[in-house]
Amino acid sequence: MDGRNRPLRVAIVEDSTLLREGLVRLLAEAGFETVAARGDAVDLDGVVAESAPDVVVLDVRLPPTHRDEGVRAAIRLRATHPAVGVLLLSQYVETTYARELLTAGSEGIGYLLKDRVTDLEQLRRAIEQVASGGTVLDPKMVEEMLRARADPLARLTPRETQVLRAMAEGRSNAAIAEALVVSQGAVEKHVTSIFAKLGLEESAAAHRRVLAVLSFLGA
Repeated sequence: MDGRNRPLRVAIVEDSTLLREGLVRLLAEAGFETVAARGDAVDLDGVVAESAPDVVVLDVRLPPTHRDEGVRAAIRLRATHPAVGVLLLSQYVETTYARELLTAGSEGIGYLLKDRVTDLEQLRRAIEQVASGGTVLDPKMVEEMLRARADPLARLTPRETQVLRAMAEGRSNAAIAEALVVSQGAVEKHVTSIFAKLGLEESAAAHRRVLAVLSFLGA
């Protein structure tokens, strides 16, 4: 449920009939309302305008070429309907597509591997976070993107690297503290140190958090 005491509304764009129907059932089980389910991204703007979803869940590779239609559609959607969250699903770790989507705007963006979709709780959290304007990246995606940007990591301690990786996965300071079994104050000190080492000047904390993640993800 969102702040208006109604289920989050989700549109699905997935060319696999089996996966599309499976997602509809999973979303219903998670308490969401599927307002549209399509096999391609043709007229996605029209579908969104008509069904008014809070989040659109898209396959990365869609007809007709099964290459990057989902990414292209997601980027267009960010331009035409910036308030709508976008969650991309991929069978593979495709860091180039993730960077391209993040460059178009990091708020309300998610990228998960399809093998995570069977984890209902993770899928539910990802959709809720994207709907609220957060950023969610699959841990495997984060690992690959950080590996590709290894040089900046040299300035961080191992613990700071752990904290930054968790930030990139969309975790709050409280969630990071719980995962690392440290105090929230300790996490806040690590975050402040990360900002300093990346040369991020004082600004809104949320804004610097996004910049820190994007600088490491190459976006």
